[in-house]
Amino acid sequence: MSEPVKYRFSFGPWNISEGADPFGPMVRSPYSLREKLDWYRPLGFEGVQFHDDDAVENINDYSPQQIADKARQVGQALKDRGLTAEFVAPRLWFDPHTIDGGYTSNNAADRQYALDRTMRCIDVARALDSRNIVLWLAREGTYVREAKSARMAYDRLLEAINKMLAYDKEINIWIEPKPNEPMDHAYVPTIGHAIALAYASADPQRVSGLIETAHAILAGLDPSDEMAFALAHGKLASVHLNDQNGLKYDQDKNFGTANLRSAYNQVRVLEENGYGRRGEFVGLDVKVMRTQKQDKSTAHLANSREIFLHLVDKVRSRDTKLEQQYVEARDYEGLEAYTLRHLMGLGS
Repeated sequence: MSEPVKYRFSFGPWNISEGADPFGPMVRSPYSLREKLDWYRPLGFEGVQFHDDDAVENINDYSPQQIADKARQVGQALKDRGLTAEFVAPRLWFDPHTIDGGYTSNNAADRQYALDRTMRCIDVARALDSRNIVLWLAREGTYVREAKSARMAYDRLLEAINKMLAYDKEINIWIEPKPNEPMDHAYVPTIGHAIALAYASADPQRVSGLIETAHAILAGLDPSDEMAFALAHGKLASVHLNDQNGLKYDQDKNFGTANLRSAYNQVRVLEENGYGRRGEFVGLDVKVMRTQKQDKSTAHLANSREIFLHLVDKVRSRDTKLEQQYVEARDYEGLEAYTLRHLMGLGS
């Protein structure tokens, strides 16, 4: 029997936030990137998720050489702390050029901006010693169906992916589908769409997906099934675990806090399919509650990691023979009752 996976964890510096949201201002003071990096190892994390402008602030103000130089300084800060850059994502959705989308914009100059910014993102990733680029296709969609040709939009997305693959022959592209944020009609809304793009690309081996719990829920899908689908294709590059209380605004709640059984099944599908054996990170994307005081700005990260590890223990300690007996007898009432008792620590 192979050794159990020893999971590695990551989060992005934006997860230590000031509490501002569309409905209210900041409630905590900001920390610098260096201060946030100092907390990773003490909290049990070694992977850092980056947007390009997390590593290089005001990235549009610098030349490619200046961008690479500044990114290398951050890369040294990671090495000094024993940290790894898991990926870098181009933050295209904040720029005036991308009001109508980036790669799928109706404006050719804006499409070119998106491509140029993406290439600089790849430069940042390589300077941070990472080969992984995440595409959250945030504004790649439309508010009005008739405003864009969806067929042309998919062609343009594929063209952008192929240009990225050609720009650097060693990078990997991870597509993170988010069906409802921020566009009314989003292109590539599910992992199935992402994997179809991967297969259509110039190098399918280098294109895969990243699944976020909350956004699967917001699409009316089960996160563990989405993960299983990607795993079946060998294309689950990473996960962003969190939770979501129903079909409302994007909440990024602590993992397992809204639906512990759903969280258990996400852990179970990862465990059963050997996720993490190739060094994949368990990524978190969780928000600090607005009610938290300044000195409690990282409790949500520690708590989500603890919940994940506790559920790993639950998955590994379950009675698989008993489960199989229930399955063979089609006694699904018995299986469900056993699962709930196991989760509550009530024995079989």
